[in-house]
Amino acid sequence: MFCVKNGLEYKYDFSNSMFRIAFEFLKRPDLASLEPGRYELGEGVYANVLHYNSKNWEDSRWEAHKRFFDIQYIAEGQEYMGVCNIDVCREIETPYNPEKDVMFYKEPEDYGKVVLNAGEFIIVGPEDVHKPSVRVHESRPNIKVVVKVPV
Repeated sequence: MFCVKNGLEYKYDFSNSMFRIAFEFLKRPDLASLEPGRYELGEGVYANVLHYNSKNWEDSRWEAHKRFFDIQYIAEGQEYMGVCNIDVCREIETPYNPEKDVMFYKEPEDYGKVVLNAGEFIIVGPEDVHKPSVRVHESRPNIKVVVKVPV
């Protein structure tokens, strides 16, 4: 999600060296053929390559991170992602786990949905709670690259 503060002042600098590393990696033409796993990219940036079948809405969870941005890129397939600001998430389902940098929330009352198709990505920051990997029409195989960029 975009993060704008006070009109045109950006809260985060998406042009810093860590984001440049992430975007250079995402330019690779072979992303859909990479083996699942973790890829160290430098400066604390890493990518997780995931192969999975998209899920039913009720089988995915609302999650947030404190130490990393997620750049969620669909290399192959399609999915819905629920998104909302952390301020509307009133109930924590699973407290923050600092080792995994994740916490889970119960479903908020107000949220949006984004459809991501192959070749598209979304950036979610620490204030963005998201529900990834949800099927659009029917469950289908997806290949996703989640690049983790330190805050």
